[in-house]
Amino acid sequence: MEREIIIKKRDAVATRASILAAAHQRFLRESYDGVGLRDIAGDAKVDVALISRYFGGKEGLFREVLADETRPRLFRDAQDIADLPAFLAQIVVEDEGDDRQQRMEMFIIMLRSASSPRAGQIIRDLVQLDVLGPLTELIGGEQGELRANMLLAILTGVGVLRTIMMVDGFSGDAAEVAECADRFRGLFEAALTC
Repeated sequence: MEREIIIKKRDAVATRASILAAAHQRFLRESYDGVGLRDIAGDAKVDVALISRYFGGKEGLFREVLADETRPRLFRDAQDIADLPAFLAQIVVEDEGDDRQQRMEMFIIMLRSASSPRAGQIIRDLVQLDVLGPLTELIGGEQGELRANMLLAILTGVGVLRTIMMVDGFSGDAAEVAECADRFRGLFEAALTC
């Protein structure tokens, strides 16, 4: 009996992962409104009812696809406001390989689906929860939310240049990377003080 339960759990984990992978690929190619649950279920080779069982439906599945489990607390970890510009600059200059590819795909998924009222709300909720809320709380003060938005605009702009447009003028030697990190630190400091 115990062996049977373990096998079912392994199947559930594999099935859930298969659904997520299929949904990720569908949302990467098509907008939220253009993707059907039957399409995802077909790609994952599962019954469509399993999507509702594991994710509660299309909205829950979309939310799960966008959730970044590799860095779930990046902006929620306690930081000192004085260290924030250097912390953000380090994120920019250390953006490499698989991490960059994953963020590029997430950005494309968000862009494709942002015009959908449901998907747009999910995207806004996740950005608020994972980035803007924690940054606003850390920055504090009257202009905390505005400054957090400015920081996000800088990070997003740099991310688009590096991941989507493949413009990357600071991936050279250690001295060049350090110089870029210092310049980005100054840019983030300016965003926090204006």
